[in-house]
Amino acid sequence: MTTGSFKKYPTPVFGGPETGTMFDAFIRKQPDGRLRMDVSWRPRESFAVTFSDDGIHWSEPVITLGPNQASGWEQIVNRNCVLPDPAGDGWLMWYTGQVWEGGHGKSWIGIARSDDGIRFERFRENPVLVPEADFEKESVMNPFVMFENGKFKMWYAAGETYEPNVICYAESDDGINWIKYSENPIFRSNPEKEYEQERIGACDVLKEDDGGYLMFYIGYRDIHTACVCAARSKDGITGWERVPENPLVMPTPDAWDAESCYKPTVVQADDGTYRLWYNGRRGGAEFIGYAEGRIAPGK
Repeated sequence: MTTGSFKKYPTPVFGGPETGTMFDAFIRKQPDGRLRMDVSWRPRESFAVTFSDDGIHWSEPVITLGPNQASGWEQIVNRNCVLPDPAGDGWLMWYTGQVWEGGHGKSWIGIARSDDGIRFERFRENPVLVPEADFEKESVMNPFVMFENGKFKMWYAAGETYEPNVICYAESDDGINWIKYSENPIFRSNPEKEYEQERIGACDVLKEDDGGYLMFYIGYRDIHTACVCAARSKDGITGWERVPENPLVMPTPDAWDAESCYKPTVVQADDGTYRLWYNGRRGGAEFIGYAEGRIAPGK
């Protein structure tokens, strides 16, 4: 099944009526060869983890971190990113904390840590990243973090809480104290591209063999209709160029993802194929889907 340049698996690979909405997954290959998925579980307002040998069949989800009603900024938690702690054993999680009041939401980014990768505890009482600039509006969210050359690098979405508007960048020595890039946002929507004319959203970034960066992101035709796209940058910050294969994954009419294909997370296979998971939506139902395809090398 192909809608967009990538070939889609015909049904969701994770989530269903028995779980309720599963969305905004983050997937990486583990040292033992298994795939680890950290995912937002909407009915539980919490994060869960699940594992797979093939990327299609996943284990039963286990809650890793729930909301903290007393904090004042994370009545709901969602949209996380989990990495091995580069300082030693254990795992680090960056996540979105949200508060909704009267239909209006605000979002911040927090940090948690785990010894076993399953049971996480908050590392700081307060957020580690908050909205400050005018274009960040009321929300910073969807953190994606990479540890490279002794630094933590974060790409994050900012703007409105219902769906963000732009992608920004920050760096940190310790994963806690962040310095935002002075020329943020680093990536905006292109109104000439119908499939992303409204705004762009959450991303996943891979390092390429030539040292450049390949970013997979959400493109919004309108606030309710989304697809998956990609762009390249030599330094991961400036000079982003959209790949000619865009859009990669689009809604399939009358299917389970007929209205939107959101938040990509990507692992590159040994043969160069990009294995891509996303959350698809039809009505109020939202589950994790799978697609795969190739993107020609950059110039």
